[in-house]
Amino acid sequence: MEINKDHNKLLVLLGPTAVGKTELSLRIAERFSCEIIGVDSMQIYKYMDIGTAKPTPQERGRVPHHLIDIVYPDDNYT
Repeated sequence: MEINKDHNKLLVLLGPTAVGKTELSLRIAERFSCEIIGVDSMQIYKYMDIGTAKPTPQERGRVPHHLIDIVYPDDNYT
């Protein structure tokens, strides 16, 4: 697949926990057929679901997500 870099756009949503970023990002991704890249420092860890506001499996099933649940908590990762 050839990508036309002149038309690629990046949208960044940021803000404090529990203000609706996840739902907004899901709606945008569904509307424009795009994917979500999570950049939260705690959401990268598997099993760290409490206190991280990590998207639920149902939410992650709506559109492709990246960089969520990618390492185990006891793994070295930088």
